[in-house]
Amino acid sequence: MSTLLHPFIEFAFMRRALVACFALSLSATPLGIYLLLRRMSLMGDALSHAILPGAAAGYLLWGVSLLAMGTGGLLAGVAVALLSGWISRHTPLKEDASFAGLYLGSLALGVTLISLNGSSVDLLHVLFGSLLAVDSESLWAVVVMSCITLTLLAALYRPLLIDALEAGWLQQQSPRVARWTQRMFLIMVVGNLVAGFQILGTLMSVGLMMLPAACARFWARQLPTLLLSGMAIGVTSSFCGLSASFAWGLPAGPAVVLSASLFFLISVFIGPQGGIFSARLRQTLGKG
Repeated sequence: MSTLLHPFIEFAFMRRALVACFALSLSATPLGIYLLLRRMSLMGDALSHAILPGAAAGYLLWGVSLLAMGTGGLLAGVAVALLSGWISRHTPLKEDASFAGLYLGSLALGVTLISLNGSSVDLLHVLFGSLLAVDSESLWAVVVMSCITLTLLAALYRPLLIDALEAGWLQQQSPRVARWTQRMFLIMVVGNLVAGFQILGTLMSVGLMMLPAACARFWARQLPTLLLSGMAIGVTSSFCGLSASFAWGLPAGPAVVLSASLFFLISVFIGPQGGIFSARLRQTLGKG
């Protein structure tokens, strides 16, 4: 245990990275679980790409400024989410298809904007983040976003649950509540992706949102235990990924996401709620 904790005790940059990942795991993973319940798992990936042109515009105008890039990314993500909903309501196109069209264009636009006045190093930093270079300003941004998200999730627990499971019923009973619940949920998703973009980049930030959520599906069925399981897996993945990064010289952000991917594969095979081996074992015992 002392060997595992040594990097975080001795080095401040490792502690900042760990706290940032913990905060993001606690707030982003519950949002990923709600996305799974809505059958909108890929929306998180689409929105993580959609924030890129706003962040790139902030970078071009004000340089590497957390406030400028974060504000630009938030505005771009919300704009893509609202525009996608508008397209799906007024055309035969489904919402997932409209998201796909918009996020691909946003990704291309963001890369183009960065390339116009940046270097390959700048582009890699934006796309993949720099977890071990998290400064105090970025850390506070992630922690504040996590606290705001957890507070809103607690306040909107019941409407979010009903909207995820019976969206049509909520729309009929209270259209205004349904509309505002959906808007607040999208804003929370975009806000957490923007916070994650500061440390993991646009391509990796969705990893801590969706992978622990997908893992939790194999370990729990009730929503409270789903949320707690997802958070625990996200926190554990962060610790294991950062430890592996320090021990073997791996890039920190991808190591965290790879750790979460490993937990996902383990859950697929041995998770008690639908895991491959668990399901076969129950079938064998049932026949016996």
